[in-house]
Amino acid sequence: MGKRTSDTLANAAGRQIPAQINGRAAIPYAGVGRHRPTGRAAASPTRSCADYPASGDKRVPFEGDMVDGLVEALRRAGLADGMTISTHHHFRNGDLVANAVFDAAKRLGVKGLRWFPSASFPCHAHLLPYLEDGTLHHIEGSMNGPLGEFCSRGRMAGLGVLRSHGGRYQAVQDGEVHIDIAVLAAPTADLFGNATGDRGPSACGLLGFGLADSEYADHVIVVTDNLVPFPCVPWQIQGQNVDQVVVVDKVGEPDKIVSGTTQVTKSPDRLLIAEYIADFVRDTGIMQPGFSFQAGAGGITLAFAMFLKEHMKAAGVTAGFVRGGSNQYLVEMLEEGLTPYILDGQTFDLEGVRSMRENPGHVNTSPFTSYNFHGKGNFASMVDVTVLGATEVDTGFNANVVTHSDGLLLHGIGGWQNCLFAGCTILAVPSVRDRIPVIVDRVTTLVGPGELIDVIATERGLCINPRRADLVEAARGSRVPILELPDLKRRVDALCGGAPSPPSLGEEFVAAIQWVDGTTIDGVRRVAG
Repeated sequence: MGKRTSDTLANAAGRQIPAQINGRAAIPYAGVGRHRPTGRAAASPTRSCADYPASGDKRVPFEGDMVDGLVEALRRAGLADGMTISTHHHFRNGDLVANAVFDAAKRLGVKGLRWFPSASFPCHAHLLPYLEDGTLHHIEGSMNGPLGEFCSRGRMAGLGVLRSHGGRYQAVQDGEVHIDIAVLAAPTADLFGNATGDRGPSACGLLGFGLADSEYADHVIVVTDNLVPFPCVPWQIQGQNVDQVVVVDKVGEPDKIVSGTTQVTKSPDRLLIAEYIADFVRDTGIMQPGFSFQAGAGGITLAFAMFLKEHMKAAGVTAGFVRGGSNQYLVEMLEEGLTPYILDGQTFDLEGVRSMRENPGHVNTSPFTSYNFHGKGNFASMVDVTVLGATEVDTGFNANVVTHSDGLLLHGIGGWQNCLFAGCTILAVPSVRDRIPVIVDRVTTLVGPGELIDVIATERGLCINPRRADLVEAARGSRVPILELPDLKRRVDALCGGAPSPPSLGEEFVAAIQWVDGTTIDGVRRVAG
């Protein structure tokens, strides 16, 4: 495993990036669509049915709790120092499996592991002692809350690497990240390893973020608390990709897939932003029969979907499809006939889980179909309008979603970067957050280039990227206030007593931000003090 470094390279966005990322040479960001992959996709090792039970029963025999079962499964999988273990995040803050995996690794005495989650949540603060004692070397995945702050303070041995959901699939497919052992929590599975997430006492929805892990890892362990007779259908994870099945009492707490970021805002200012965006989509003609949209999981974007639904009903307009993260508002649209399909990438509440189980038009997808930039196209560019959030935007329409104005790394990228390729990308942000202006001269961390961001929406009005003269023209006559971004910045700075001071950062890199094509778009430096 490589160590952190202050050696730098410059990329096409004018950002300094770490020259080495955990022992691999960084590939500098070259611009949108300019980097092309070479070679062939990675593959898992060839296996023989002769090495697996003819009965199909891959259950691990053990006595005790989940950690005991994982100790035995990891021992059989050949866990050793320096390996990469992956997990998925469909339980969000209710995940119980990832913590137990590293409890088991600690008990086995291994060191220097790389954790490759599809995302992490505050519940994973449980792993901080393992980063401190060397069980875990570093994390390549989103680092929310305590894990992000730990990394930002320069306390992680290796460099954190943040990728989009599609970028994670791309990294595995292209061989940038080799997964030694994948441990996949499954709300329902059979003894052969077929697994689904849409049913069972711990149902969480789809398991698409575990798909790459199941296809490419050397060894795959499915952990379930609901073993059903073969065959488990519909299977989202296929048993022929699975080596072992561990049956435990409980894999997750599905009520915790809902969090503060997946509830409609109650703030009057933020509701106004959502209403402005819905009006803009209607008034510019984006909302027309057969259109498609995607909204993120934040409180403003959920409110946007609620307002847009009413506009669609009033105009008699139905969508061709809606991209999820699914939630109760999208489910209502599906069940009221406002769209024939939800193409779901992640289930954000229990209504979404129910709908996936009951509605044929509620389709589970994966990062391969939805977001992987190194494929033969994906869904992201086929969406007419997407509404997302951001922690910062700058006067060049560049945006940040991973660090705050103090430089602390507190969020992951998720599908945010991938969604930027929609026909119209709108960022919904309050102009001020905690009395600090959100619009800055230069974002602390570059995650999305301004050329892909079309509209910045605030409670004071909307700012349209000058590149989109078509949207400027289409918005004439709308009741929504249309502003110039530099003018808005000056007004907000004056209101707050001046522009915010840049964060105090050291020279040492603590994390790298990957673009959707595997290049490095920015580096995150250690927070000083």
